[in-house]
Amino acid sequence: MKKSLLIVPALLLGVAACTPTQQGAAFGGASGAAIGALASGNKVEGALIGGAVGTVAGALVGRTQENRNVCVYRDEYGRRYEARCPQGY
Repeated sequence: MKKSLLIVPALLLGVAACTPTQQGAAFGGASGAAIGALASGNKVEGALIGGAVGTVAGALVGRTQENRNVCVYRDEYGRRYEARCPQGY
């Protein structure tokens, strides 16, 4: 029971974050720390490693959700630029 009381506020932190990247990092870090603590023999070391890996993975996943309506184009000189995607993409 005590463990679940510690995990719930950490998971709620992910909902309160502003951008999808921050939400993914918060949720990934909290869940990675919980899984790392449960899966390893040394709970503190497992929580630290799991939290670090979960934070990075969650931030990367969250970042993919931020610019969903932005497409990357190339002009006639080969330069890349971003602009809003046409409707229907």
